[in-house]
Amino acid sequence: MAENLQCAYNSAALLTELPQPMPNNDNHRPTIADVADAAGVSRTTVSHALNDRGQVDPVTRARVKEVAASLGYTPNLRAQRLRTGRANAIALLSSMPFAVAGGSSRLGFLMEIAATATEAALRRGVALVLVPPMDEAKALLDTLDIDGAVIIEPVANDPHIARLRKRGVKLVSIGRQPEAGFTLPYIDMHGEVAGALLLDHLHEQGARRIGLVIGIQSRHSYLDMEQAYRAYCSTQGLTPAIVRADEAGGEAAGVAACVQLLDEHPDLDGLCVPVDAFAIGAVQALSEKGLKVPQDVKVVTRYDGFRARECKPPLTALNMHLEEVAALAIELLFEQINGSGAVQRQRIDAPVATLLVRESSAGLHKKNA
Repeated sequence: MAENLQCAYNSAALLTELPQPMPNNDNHRPTIADVADAAGVSRTTVSHALNDRGQVDPVTRARVKEVAASLGYTPNLRAQRLRTGRANAIALLSSMPFAVAGGSSRLGFLMEIAATATEAALRRGVALVLVPPMDEAKALLDTLDIDGAVIIEPVANDPHIARLRKRGVKLVSIGRQPEAGFTLPYIDMHGEVAGALLLDHLHEQGARRIGLVIGIQSRHSYLDMEQAYRAYCSTQGLTPAIVRADEAGGEAAGVAACVQLLDEHPDLDGLCVPVDAFAIGAVQALSEKGLKVPQDVKVVTRYDGFRARECKPPLTALNMHLEEVAALAIELLFEQINGSGAVQRQRIDAPVATLLVRESSAGLHKKNA
């Protein structure tokens, strides 16, 4: 308290007289000690002020930053890394294969999260490294100098998680780990609620025999969607009609899955296809069979990305509020990195998704076609 009062006095006394920048001399790079002497505070106060840590009076904090700028002070990153053990960088990565995340989707899901996550990270003085879902990027995980990472919708026993944990990197996930006994802090995406929202919408639009296409991989979104679908079928007294496709097959896998589903259940008049790549394939398969969307079969998907919007017809999808999800994920990650809070949270609830109704499910009922 006494130091803060003295710092405030020093700041007020020196506001009109900033130190002159040091001459450009490679032999004397301005140090924390120089900033501390010029500002009349301790080196600890300078460190806390410049890194926005500790209990430093706001006036003093502003003064220290002003003095540091006037002296041309820049941190010695190598020394800072040795002293703090921090890389001041985090990573964002997805285990979804490029066949789904890339292509016409243009990494949309990843990039929507990345935009907000980058801003949130930079506000904390930390860089964000984007690790795309490509085989060539996997080796980066062993060499990236990062303090933490956000992984988007991991699969069960995700190899990315195993590699980063082995290195001691702090981790959080968007969507929970699907395996039992998971321990990774996560943003709860309310998968069952989202699934029920899509299925109830199809029912309200007149679909009475709905099929489900999901991935064969074990992800929370597939497990939750299947649970919501089976609950819907139980309520309606229906036999489930489910086909699983391999994410690595992308849109072509969606075509094959839809053909199989229609061959096995020709009476289907609704399709819930959470993976947008599979949904595009399903629309193609329906067209090849001479069925119209939405007159004959209504189709919905989960992610409101480029594929959903540009499909013919455009697909009904969910606004998953990814900007808010990204901000929450960065908040949770920094709780882990900094060890802040009396009790570190294991879960943060994401905003519940909202329905975006488009032509693929909102047209005439089949009987009026």
